[in-house]
Amino acid sequence: MPPTDHYAENHGFEVPLPLHGQSRCDGLTAVGRIKSALEPLRRRGDFAPDRVRDALTGLGYSAGKVQAYQDGSAGVGFLIDIGASPWCVEGTMSSDSTQADAFGGYPDGTDCQPPSGGH
Repeated sequence: MPPTDHYAENHGFEVPLPLHGQSRCDGLTAVGRIKSALEPLRRRGDFAPDRVRDALTGLGYSAGKVQAYQDGSAGVGFLIDIGASPWCVEGTMSSDSTQADAFGGYPDGTDCQPPSGGH
C-alpha cells in the first residue's frame, strides 16, 4: 500500500535536482577540487568560515556566490552557486572529514537556495 501521509509528495520541493551525463562528471570534478582545497584547513583544525570562503574563492569561484558559515562548534558548512554545470556544490568540513555534493538546484528554489514553504 502507498503511504497515506503524502510526506514525500509534500516535501519533494526540498530534494535537490540530481546531475546527469556531463554535468554529473563536471560535478564530481568540482567536488574533488573543493575537497582538495579544504583538506589543508581541515588537517590544521582551521574551521573559520572566512578561511573556508577564501579557499573556495581561491579556486576561482565568485566571492558573491560563495557562502561559508559555522556548523556546530567545530565545523563549517559551505554553499557555492557556480552558475553553470554543475550549478551548485554544498558541503561541510569537520575534524572527521570534508563532505560535498554537486547538484542542479531545487525544483522550486532560487539559484542554489532551497525553497521555503510547500504546497
